[in-house]
Amino acid sequence: MIDPSTNKIDKLISAEPSTGVDPGLAARLRAMTPARVGLRRTGSSVATGEVLDFQLAHGRARDAVHAPLQPASLLAALRDLKLPEALLLHSSATDRTTYLQRPDLGRTLENASLQRLMEYATKANSPFDLAIVIADGLSALAVERHAVPVLAELLPALEQRSPHLRIAPVCIVEQGRVAAGDAIGKLLSATLVVVLIGERPGLSSPDSLGAYITWKPQPGKTTDAERNCISNIRTEGLSYTHAAARLLFYIQEAQSKQLTGVALKDPDAALTPSALETEAKA
Repeated sequence: MIDPSTNKIDKLISAEPSTGVDPGLAARLRAMTPARVGLRRTGSSVATGEVLDFQLAHGRARDAVHAPLQPASLLAALRDLKLPEALLLHSSATDRTTYLQRPDLGRTLENASLQRLMEYATKANSPFDLAIVIADGLSALAVERHAVPVLAELLPALEQRSPHLRIAPVCIVEQGRVAAGDAIGKLLSATLVVVLIGERPGLSSPDSLGAYITWKPQPGKTTDAERNCISNIRTEGLSYTHAAARLLFYIQEAQSKQLTGVALKDPDAALTPSALETEAKA
């Protein structure tokens, strides 16, 4: 007769799913990160609940990549900020499938958009100090959720610190990548371009917004090494106030030193988020 107390098969069948690590340690790790750590297991397999959670997160990430931008709602939100007219533009990628398969087309603008920019520049007949571009990138969801709140924090700080700064109308680019902002800056004669763009979705962050800052961009010539980047702007990541403070720092430093990229260092590591937020509101 088999002694049930030593029957390993019966124990595995009756056991509750476990993480395979100390429960207390697993709980502390999960409290520190949204990453999948200390997953529950049943025998040698991951517990069904953990598998379903993964599939849900993966589905949300895929949906974020393929979801189209809703420019009408974005334009309405920008009007609520009392901004001047915004320009609705489109990249050379005609649709989402083309955009995903041909990254190069997302970096350039279609002819109609180029013409619209040239007509506006002619009418304005004056260079700009800053052009702000909003592009859907790989997550239109991120742009729709976070771009306007970031601008709501940034623009009053800019108005207070640099009241004479000439800001071009916000440009919204459908099917756009970071480099699409280079042509916008060039055609509008803007010395500095800030691109707010949806970042590649992750399993724990389908709505992460990125910001790229470029001094005097040159279409087809400016490299990533000549840009500064702020990433993970979202409710669960970098706060709007903190992101606006970092943008304000880069804008002021770029204008002072007339450059961006690897030669322009990040804010002092000793400067805490609370200090940056105070700086933005000062």
